[in-house]
Amino acid sequence: MRPYILHETNWHTVREMHFNTAILPWGATEAHNYHLPYGTDTILAGYLAEESAALAWEKGTRALVLPAVPFGVNTGQLEVPFCMNMNPSTQMALLEDVITVLLRHGVDHLIIMNGHGGNIFQPIVRELGMKFPDMLLCVINWWKICPASDYFQKPGDHADEMETSSIMAIRPDLVLPLDFAGSGEEKHFAIKGLREKWAWMPRRWVYVTRDTGVGDPSASTPAKGARFVKDCIEKAAGFIADFAAVTSERDLYES
Repeated sequence: MRPYILHETNWHTVREMHFNTAILPWGATEAHNYHLPYGTDTILAGYLAEESAALAWEKGTRALVLPAVPFGVNTGQLEVPFCMNMNPSTQMALLEDVITVLLRHGVDHLIIMNGHGGNIFQPIVRELGMKFPDMLLCVINWWKICPASDYFQKPGDHADEMETSSIMAIRPDLVLPLDFAGSGEEKHFAIKGLREKWAWMPRRWVYVTRDTGVGDPSASTPAKGARFVKDCIEKAAGFIADFAAVTSERDLYES
């Protein structure tokens, strides 16, 4: 039993503890090429949250990891069987309820450990920040903690070398042999502004990729994933400790 993991701990332990910070892993349930599990984003977000909280705990930071949210924004993948969608408005309603409970019990720092690129929390955080001025709310996109280009040869953004290597490192039992994986070849927008990303609209997955992957996973190895994940965890743990130590929003800025 890890006392900083809410779904593992118990009332006997919790009633003796004081937490000022909570970490909410938030993933998605969606196809990840042929070889990775639908829960890839949730598994990775949960693992990063738990392991970084463990390191922070060893340094004296009392941060509580909440159960992971397994559904993300997947409006562009509705044609792919069982890609589960949660609308942004639903995400905001869920967060509002979570924050209400946390504040009641003395937790006034909340970190969302995001594992899914479709979860764009910035507008939600801005709005909830006005509604709950006593809650310091921030988001970590865990895959951006360390530059992926320092660890991996073939860039992508879905079931690619980075995600495949990372799952290989932490849950190899859930990964099919790479012989099963598709190439992850992506069809790009034909309109220049969308292709260059100064114009934006959601990608429609059935037009973008044949195997639901974006990025070639063929060079993936557990060793690459282990190194990447370890470095991300160490940096995230430092952030959690620093963030939990802040007593007011003013303290977030240089004097």
